Amino acid sequence: MQYRQLGRSGLKVPVLSFGTGTFGGKGDMFAKWGATDVSEASRLIDVCLDHGLNFFDTADIYSSGASEEILGAALKGRRDQVLISTKATFTTGSGPNDKGSSRYHIVRAAEASLKRLGTDHIDVYFMHGYDALTPPEEMLSALDTLITSGKVGYIGASNYSGWHLMKSLATADRYGLSRFVAYQGYYSLIGRDYEWELMPLAQDQGVGTMVWSPLGWGRLTGKIRRGVQASEGRIAQGGDAGGPTVDEDYLYDVVDILTEIAAEVEKTVPQVALNWLLQRPTVANIVVGARNEAQLTQNLGALGWDLTPDQVARLDGASTRPKPYPYWHQMDFDERNPKPVKW
Repeated sequence: MQYRQLGRSGLKVPVLSFGTGTFGGKGDMFAKWGATDVSEASRLIDVCLDHGLNFFDTADIYSSGASEEILGAALKGRRDQVLISTKATFTTGSGPNDKGSSRYHIVRAAEASLKRLGTDHIDVYFMHGYDALTPPEEMLSALDTLITSGKVGYIGASNYSGWHLMKSLATADRYGLSRFVAYQGYYSLIGRDYEWELMPLAQDQGVGTMVWSPLGWGRLTGKIRRGVQASEGRIAQGGDAGGPTVDEDYLYDVVDILTEIAAEVEKTVPQVALNWLLQRPTVANIVVGARNEAQLTQNLGALGWDLTPDQVARLDGASTRPKPYPYWHQMDFDERNPKPVKW
């Protein structure tokens, strides 16, 4: 296992973390992701720890809290061996304050997550989405209080726009509050919008990126190819609902190159897709999910080797999309607008 600094912090994290969205299976959406119980979760965690993967990611809305409960139960007796990240912001109840990033909601959401996880601290606590109705100084002050009380180690943002993240960082600097050290966002070979604004911002501000859905919402598992639709797994069960739309010809073009390179390096399509991400600037960690031990072991096979510069260039070429304004215009001014480089 490789370890990297999480942004401009002293925390080192493994380059892969295990996402527990498949734990619980409660509700229409999460039932399609998976229904891992405590026994199965314990076995998956055993495999993770055997490979040096000691970082586990969840959220209070995953299966209405069941994901946190199952993770906490499966980690019982070995909490000191692992890092845990969880999230809050989205709706968790019927009341008007059971959502958002107000002091009221953050404090109560954190306490509820601690209870479900069966722990006294959260290592990395994410705001799951941006709340424009709460002043950023209120949100950050509440998070700072959780840090100074020892209940939270580090904080991060997820699914923020670039200006959302920069406003939060600037507010923290202005009032001397704890800064976001991590950004958790969608990034894959078929979803490269992160590179336009958030990647340069992350490099400039020292924010480490944790990538979610690195296989393009299940489309880069190798089960979908030109002329072939997935017959099993999450996509076949409708698990791509709510995900980003992808032009089929574009998807097949990327998968064709992935398949070629996978044969060259004797790896699988998802292993190549994950390895490409590990070579991207600002990426500190990739959140991988797995329904079973076989899927987890395959994901771990993305480590211990590197794509060649030529192979990376071929994947870049197949997956590059036209940039919107002003990003295409800025490409002509590289001398004064340098692009992010690998950390």
